Amino acid sequence: MAKGASIKFQSYSESIPKLLSILNLQKELKKYDKIVLKPYLSGLGDHTPAEFTEQVLKFCIENKNPVAEIFIAEGADGSDTMELFQSLGYTALAEKYSIGLIDLNNTETEEIKDGFFLRFQEINFPKILSESFVISIPRLFKNSDFDAITSLSNMLGAFPSSHYSGFFYKNKNKIRKFPAKYVINDINRCKTPDFAVIDASEQGAILAGLPLETDKQAVKLLGIDWKTISYLKTIEENFPEAEHER
Repeated sequence: MAKGASIKFQSYSESIPKLLSILNLQKELKKYDKIVLKPYLSGLGDHTPAEFTEQVLKFCIENKNPVAEIFIAEGADGSDTMELFQSLGYTALAEKYSIGLIDLNNTETEEIKDGFFLRFQEINFPKILSESFVISIPRLFKNSDFDAITSLSNMLGAFPSSHYSGFFYKNKNKIRKFPAKYVINDINRCKTPDFAVIDASEQGAILAGLPLETDKQAVKLLGIDWKTISYLKTIEENFPEAEHER
């Protein structure tokens, strides 16, 4: 599979299947029995549109192997994930296509220890993500905490609030004790998304491919040099070459 590509945005229904076909994602999907789409959902107003997710979902349904299951999974920070699924159109989407919704904040986890973690000793990580072909599907936008939301920073939702929130808070305050570049690096050491599809329609494009390379290209559309984004630079420097060019 190519590292990545972009296509001029016409509409979600036209641009997304065309781009994913160019990258031959249909061949890759058939290898897996579980596929997870990981949108970015937030109670603050920035989120992956359900209309964007629907076109990625339709492509997966049409090209998966016959026994494969597909899920949409998110672990919102500071909000109730299931309420966001409802209010942002994801519950209706799941019902329309008969697929499951998973709240990563309250799902079964496994403890992962990794010699490449830069700050955490261990991380409680959702088992469903470890067992699946994960497609990170954020909407591209600037963010004051991380400079930009991309496919790799989107994986912060994989920190379950059941393990990383304080007793009196919904926010995942236990991940905020370290700088964001280390936190994003370490959660992606547990599981880097297998594929990324980024909604940069506001910038005139849709991008897809391997996450790190796709993120590098995506932030250019925001007028940002990827080397100035600390978590992208940290992952580039600390991940074995084979992992982000597989």
